[in-house]
Amino acid sequence: MLFLLCLTGADPRVLLPAEMFVNSNEYELGVRDDGVPVCDVELPVWAKKPEDFVRINRMALESEFVSCQLHQWIDLIFGYKQRGPEAVRALNVFDFLSYEGAVNLDNLDAAQREVIEIQIQACGQVPSQLLIEPHPPRSSAMHLLRQHEASVSPHQSPPFYPKPFSPEPRPASASTSSPWPTATLTNTLPHLSIPAAVTVTCSRLFAVNRWHNTVGLRGAPGYSLEQAHHLPIEMDPLIANNSGVNKRQITDLVDQSIQINTHCFVVTADNRYILVCGFWDKSFRVYSTETGKLTQIVFGHWDVVTCLARSESYIGGDCYIVSGSRDATLLLWYWSGRHHIIGDNPNNSDYPAPRAVLTGHDHEVKGPCLVHTITGDLLRALEGPELCQRPRLISVSSEGHCIIYYERGRFCNFSINGKLLAQMEVNDSTRAILLSSDGQNLVTGGDNGVVEVWQACDFKQLYIYPGCDAGIRAMDLSHDQRTLITGMASGSIVAFNIDFNRWHYEHQNRY
Repeated sequence: MLFLLCLTGADPRVLLPAEMFVNSNEYELGVRDDGVPVCDVELPVWAKKPEDFVRINRMALESEFVSCQLHQWIDLIFGYKQRGPEAVRALNVFDFLSYEGAVNLDNLDAAQREVIEIQIQACGQVPSQLLIEPHPPRSSAMHLLRQHEASVSPHQSPPFYPKPFSPEPRPASASTSSPWPTATLTNTLPHLSIPAAVTVTCSRLFAVNRWHNTVGLRGAPGYSLEQAHHLPIEMDPLIANNSGVNKRQITDLVDQSIQINTHCFVVTADNRYILVCGFWDKSFRVYSTETGKLTQIVFGHWDVVTCLARSESYIGGDCYIVSGSRDATLLLWYWSGRHHIIGDNPNNSDYPAPRAVLTGHDHEVKGPCLVHTITGDLLRALEGPELCQRPRLISVSSEGHCIIYYERGRFCNFSINGKLLAQMEVNDSTRAILLSSDGQNLVTGGDNGVVEVWQACDFKQLYIYPGCDAGIRAMDLSHDQRTLITGMASGSIVAFNIDFNRWHYEHQNRY
């Protein structure tokens, strides 16, 4: 539409998407009044690149400050301040022809109608009035936070948090199993029958460590003073007591050439099933976390399956599962939360069919990083700089930004369109990375046992936690983004208090 407007000479006042701030195709967009050709959009001094311009504008428009004032805008445009005395007091009065019903065009002759239509087009039209009473303000996070802080005595702190919102680490639970947790998979939503942090060792011994959502949250339903010295994570009693290890051990043979890592395991959103790959027969398998029994074997690849991933779940627990293999393909599967199987048909659970086949890799699915649609179409490859050739870890935000960790400590941040936005190099051998739910913050951990928090857009370092006595092998966040659970090389699980608001520009004056 913008291109057609430019060709016809009309006024092209259209908001451009981020990728169109640069005229990369060198279209001829005309000349300005001063004779300068129209080309790239000139950005304000506070935006170094188009992505910064979009990101900062979004931060402003989606901020809590704007949310708190949103009802006033509704009152002016659609509400009781649109017309009458309240509109006059609010200086919200326009030309009378702009208002709905001000004139009946059907009763005018052609000449009068044309004049009034031209005037309406020039002045604009006021939308229909929908409300005649003040619109209630939105319950923003800032309002709720003030209410919560008011309900807690300033001299008392929740037991799990040494200070309000203090990010000091505290050990949550110690595992007596000798192998270290190679995967930490957390689903802690309160409505789950078993909110838990599921950990898996390299010997495929898994533990369902129950999560207590009320611990440490004074004022939460079910909170009691008896919980004052308890931690939110409780070690799996079958592992702690060594009484039911047979229900937690996956004994099926894996291919000897497979290096077991966090990508070999996926846990369903209800924590009831664990999916495991790497088996010699080129399958991946589904096990019950309650009994440890095998419930389904899924075939589809021509070589050993080396990695699994899960999408966010729909209502009911349905989600997509992606399996990657040495046959250089990825298969997209559908997990039925109702039937607890791969596939839609419980009568055909022995032979489920993938939803799509994703191709584009020349070798085993390790790199480069490719972007596909869920129907199987290859969109683009995320190609890093010359020294960034072998990706090891990847984390994707809901906004489509991809953080990729390559060998030798190199990180890259890509947009969903494949543009390299930022890069950095670290000295530590990173073993785990993850993004906060809003995609603004990156958390990393590695062999030096230090958790670091970065600003995802430009890799600015925000915080370094005190080092632990063992390297970090895996990590995940609780559903409320307030606790970071890490699996350590010592075989223990360590929980860190974390509050991303600490580094948010709107909340920094609170700390």
